[in-house]
Amino acid sequence: MSEHIIAIIGGGQAGAMAAAALRQQGFNGPLHLFSDEAHLPYERPPLSKAMLLDENPQLQPVLPASWWQEHNVQLHLGVTLREIDRASRTLTLTDGQTYRWSQLLLATGAAARPLPLLDKLGERCFTLRHAGDAERLRDVLQPGKAIAIVGAGTIGLELAASATQRGCQVTVVEMASSVMGRNAPAPVRDYLLARHQQAGVRVLLNSSIEHAEAGEFLSLTLQNGETLLADAVIYGIGIVANDALARDAGLEAANGIIVDTACSTADPAIFAAGDVALTRQPDGSLRRIESWENANLQAQTAAAAMLNLPPPAAGPSWFWTDQYSDNLQFIGDMHGDSWLCRGDPNAHQAIWFQLREGVLVGAVALNNGRDVRVLRKLIQSGRSVSETALCDESVALKSL
Repeated sequence: MSEHIIAIIGGGQAGAMAAAALRQQGFNGPLHLFSDEAHLPYERPPLSKAMLLDENPQLQPVLPASWWQEHNVQLHLGVTLREIDRASRTLTLTDGQTYRWSQLLLATGAAARPLPLLDKLGERCFTLRHAGDAERLRDVLQPGKAIAIVGAGTIGLELAASATQRGCQVTVVEMASSVMGRNAPAPVRDYLLARHQQAGVRVLLNSSIEHAEAGEFLSLTLQNGETLLADAVIYGIGIVANDALARDAGLEAANGIIVDTACSTADPAIFAAGDVALTRQPDGSLRRIESWENANLQAQTAAAAMLNLPPPAAGPSWFWTDQYSDNLQFIGDMHGDSWLCRGDPNAHQAIWFQLREGVLVGAVALNNGRDVRVLRKLIQSGRSVSETALCDESVALKSL
């Protein structure tokens, strides 16, 4: 019987954690990880914060450097894949080297959705997805520099905060009517908008760039006729999944590799996890969750499916953002218009709650990280809770 070989394509959070999960869950056979970056797999969240702000920034490895050798994982770093052959179960690198696999995990992540209008500006136009992007950006974010940021999602606001903290003059341009409109409830959006404005960031909502040209300064003309002059422009307007390998191999894809809840593609030997994966929901819709936690959960789910083990239990969704001295953690469902508040946002410490028929379904903790574990348990329990008790700071959340 031929040797069972598992190959992972992608050196981000999902790929690295899948390798760890496979070893933890008992797979002892040959395990390969292929990455187009020369670095060991590293944490992405610090790229917009610590990598720009720390005096001597260092990449934070997902796993200790020694782990890979200790667990007999063959790393292939700084390589590019040319094709996946499903019939022969091989993959081929651009240099012609070929490797066999019995099962394959695609964790190829995503790239910044391009904006040709700004890309033509050349080297003074930036996106942020990789360590190299952060290194180049750090050199640009110098005191007094005028920085234009296009997109007021999570990454745009984190970059606005970091650039401001580095002494830049920052303008944020956002087409929508609010900041973080995709994943934050209204009171949190209002808080963040005010927080950035108080820090000196100019936030232009309901705005878009109609024309851009490069000269001594970058000139950005808005739809209302106003012209912004900037030393550099950074944009973050969404992602494009790195699904070309999968599409070329005949797998179903739609700006992402389509998988079921076990992270399995239509080919039972091939799985996908992380930002590149689109999970088909029971109603037939496709859902992508772009978060550090989801990359970890899907890595564990895919590893379990590959080994025919039960999937890990999934709790309420969770993600976080750090902006200035604020840490905001989002738990559960962010939809809905009726949010309660505990604490005082003006004092930069609060928790917002969303109830549905008396049951807590979502919460956002502002500088209240110690309560996040309790909030997750409370949401997962499905118990009815008192609005009055939730909002009363004298009542310990864990007592509910």
